[in-house]
Amino acid sequence: MSADPEHAVTAPFAGIVVAIPHARDERVGAGSALVVLEAMKMEHEVLADVDGVVRALAVAVGDVVQEGQLLVTLEPGAGDGAEAAQAPEAQSRGERADLRAVRERHEIGLDDARPEAVAQRRERGRRTARENLADLLDADTFVEYGPLVFAAQERRRSREELIARTPADGLVGGIGDVDGRRCVAMSYDYTVLAGTQGLRNHAKKDRLFEVAERRRLPVVLFAEGGGGRPGDVDMPIVAGLDCRAFELFAQLSGLVPLVGIASGYCFAGNAALLGCCDVVIATEDSSIGMGGPAMIEGGGLGVFEPDEVGPIDVQYAGGVVDLRAADDADAVALARRYLSYFRGARGAPGTAAVAEQEQLRELIPEQRKRVYHVRRVVGTLFDESSVLELRRGFAPGMLTALARVDGRPLGVLANDPTHLGGAIDADGADKAARFLQLCDAFELPVVFLCDTPGFMVGPAAERTATVRHFARMFLVGANLSVPTGTIVLRKGYGLGAQAMAGGGFKAPLFTVAWPTSEFGGMGLEGAVRLGMRRELDAIEDERERERLFEQMVAAAYERGQGVNMAAYGEIDDVIDPADSRRWIATLFDEHSGKWWRRDRKKRPHVDAW
Repeated sequence: MSADPEHAVTAPFAGIVVAIPHARDERVGAGSALVVLEAMKMEHEVLADVDGVVRALAVAVGDVVQEGQLLVTLEPGAGDGAEAAQAPEAQSRGERADLRAVRERHEIGLDDARPEAVAQRRERGRRTARENLADLLDADTFVEYGPLVFAAQERRRSREELIARTPADGLVGGIGDVDGRRCVAMSYDYTVLAGTQGLRNHAKKDRLFEVAERRRLPVVLFAEGGGGRPGDVDMPIVAGLDCRAFELFAQLSGLVPLVGIASGYCFAGNAALLGCCDVVIATEDSSIGMGGPAMIEGGGLGVFEPDEVGPIDVQYAGGVVDLRAADDADAVALARRYLSYFRGARGAPGTAAVAEQEQLRELIPEQRKRVYHVRRVVGTLFDESSVLELRRGFAPGMLTALARVDGRPLGVLANDPTHLGGAIDADGADKAARFLQLCDAFELPVVFLCDTPGFMVGPAAERTATVRHFARMFLVGANLSVPTGTIVLRKGYGLGAQAMAGGGFKAPLFTVAWPTSEFGGMGLEGAVRLGMRRELDAIEDERERERLFEQMVAAAYERGQGVNMAAYGEIDDVIDPADSRRWIATLFDEHSGKWWRRDRKKRPHVDAW
């Protein structure tokens, strides 16, 4: 608008008069619309510059006006202005109708608008999808993608019913912060069509997977649900096997951390996505399976209840589940904790208490055959309360854990002598190889804590295909690009000990040993019986033969002590256990843990097994 000295309001451009909001002699406020002009199919308000009274109207609705043509004569300041019409911003003390409609549409899918669905969750002792996401993400950081979509079933049901009964098409997802760092988070909503995978929630997942790839964001997936949904009929499909969700999600493996949470029933397509995750967290009431009861019965394999398919005890012992959670809240807490190891250093660098490190000197008995608990060693060696053990229920002879030294994250691989004396079996090798891939993919240095008599041997072991499984530790270990170090706590024998050093004692940046260490190409007793068989067999007296055998074993032990290994340069040093952290600290550099700085993956993926 422009006003001449006579207070004439003129047209700013050519157009058609489509509205005149105020009549002659009506008071208006500064910013009020005096005339509405339409030009190029867009409506433009011509506003008053000051408070005043409309004294003359020079045009009528429907008139075509040219730029500069007189529209209204305005008398500024007439009266006290108390009753002057106010600008639209001041007039509208309530919510605009269009904004209110949008807000109401969103509210339909929120928990407050769905009391029956929420009550069903409460009856089962469960939280809603939105409650889990709210617990996972920092307050007021969640930006939701696709909250207004609904199931693709308009050929079967009314649009109004679908909006009310299938909000967000059964998948709540978006971006938020976890401890101040961005993350993609999504949760299937079991109250919507049993958390099944529909046309539009597949598209929503694809969109978020793309965002995770472009922004290098971790993904947390709550995978409760029953897999594919046959009821979506609004698209021409035969089998729907061209769905891209599984391909796109699997492509994220090794690029960004993937966290899967199974709470309740997780079958078919939901389980397929869960299995692609780096870590699987499952609640005590979970049941996980590649096929649910309907699929099992349809295949003629029997009739089962959902909780019979893949209960937590089965999946934890089988290695599917990494972390076992008491309930939804515990699962979310574990997810937040797990993600913390993939954020780089945490807090200001510090040191563990000297007294605590001195305890390491006493945790392994002097008696070489006396068992001890390696978890006490791990818990003392690393920062207080920083150890998160993964897959504990599977392959108990191999401990895999995330931990910190002076706030900096790393991976820990340790033999547990309480199981098979620390011997590495096929499951243990698989568990170790997979964990090494995880650490390598996300720039976490690795510390091997070696105490093994070697790989498990014998006919029973060979029936588990040990040759192939054991080779995985060499193949993965030899191709790690993150710094590694090996500390031999006690036994370091044969190929198994080499596997606990990435293929050999010269492969890590350091290989050191504690005073309790002992070494050999194979177990001492076996080496003596094999190497000295002729001499032993020549002694007829059984007691004398046993005495000589024990003497030879003692001599072999003396030769294989850590100080002799160090003296011949086969290891780097024998150290005071309390000095172990000084060695471990040498593994960290400016790249440690900062996986997000890479332009691309360093590994094709993190093996599911």
